[in-house]
Amino acid sequence: MSRHPALRVVLRAYDASERTARRGTASLARRARRLRYRSFLIAQCAVTAGLAYLVANRLLGHPLPIFAPVAAIVCLGFSFGQRFSRAIEMAVGVALGVAMGDVFVLVFGTGPVQITVVAALAMAVATLVGARNLMITQAGVQSSIVVVLAAGAEPGVDRWLDAVVGCALALVVTTVAPSAPLIRPRLLVAEALQEVAGTLSAARTALTSTDLQLAEEVLDRARRSEQHLSAIEEANREGMAVVRYSPFFGRRRNEVQNIAALYQPLDRLMRNLRVLTRRTAVAVFHGQRPPEAYLALLDELVEVVEWMAGELYERRLPTAAQKRLVRLGQHTGDAGLNTSLSNIVVLAQIRSMTVDLLELTGLSYADARDLIPEPA
Repeated sequence: MSRHPALRVVLRAYDASERTARRGTASLARRARRLRYRSFLIAQCAVTAGLAYLVANRLLGHPLPIFAPVAAIVCLGFSFGQRFSRAIEMAVGVALGVAMGDVFVLVFGTGPVQITVVAALAMAVATLVGARNLMITQAGVQSSIVVVLAAGAEPGVDRWLDAVVGCALALVVTTVAPSAPLIRPRLLVAEALQEVAGTLSAARTALTSTDLQLAEEVLDRARRSEQHLSAIEEANREGMAVVRYSPFFGRRRNEVQNIAALYQPLDRLMRNLRVLTRRTAVAVFHGQRPPEAYLALLDELVEVVEWMAGELYERRLPTAAQKRLVRLGQHTGDAGLNTSLSNIVVLAQIRSMTVDLLELTGLSYADARDLIPEPA
């Protein structure tokens, strides 16, 4: 059947469309997951913006308090750890920009030339006083807006008060924020471990089926693991900022620190996973099937990684996995050395990943390494 050129073209087109569909589904899943993780912050920004407008409009009596919701959203942003400094910079930037804009309008009037000059002056002054990027930007933005809205009825002090309302509400929200930033790092680590288990399982399938295309896809999948680490690092920063700044969650500092301590061994685990999948592709290319003992080790490794992910989902550190990992390490010492370089590297990476997982259970690198015997 493969002798017919037209049929080969159809089969290649089918394979390409199938790969494209798989990639599209994976991309859609990543986007949905990203939306799910950010949904709390999106709702938080939206609700705070509405409250800021309500306070400035109803309590302060400002008819069009546009700066209140804008300031609230900018202060909250999407990173908890920077919200306090962002709120302060926002308030200072608004005050500086509004003041310079009002003075400039009073002396020189409005127009495109005036907007150009006042924006440049406000940003230059902010730079001279040692401001960071956000304050510099806000000084330029607010001074320009003041010049544009100079004909409006609101005096400059009202605009500044609106921004203060937005910043103040943002600070209140961050200090009483629910525990979502504390839960997210643990869930991300669990998800990363599930991804490791899935990649290992796919690598085992590629080794047994000698499917080179699958082996290359597994390697690409392992290389994409970096995105998990970036998300975990960001979530750890947010969680630490919550327990550091919020008076309501200081008691959970140890919990957050314990989860943050998982980052380094998880990073090494991901690196060793990439080496293993790279060698898997080489082994499949050369038709070097690992011995059954090595495949059994991969199965055992997948099971223990999945179990550790489950422990994290259940709000427990995976310390109870130590016995299973020690037993796995002993099995790697009994598996023997295969003459194929690729197979030896696969075994070596299974051993290295076992050490990394032992560190995830709370052991030091030295203690974890000593628990893995040398191969016979």
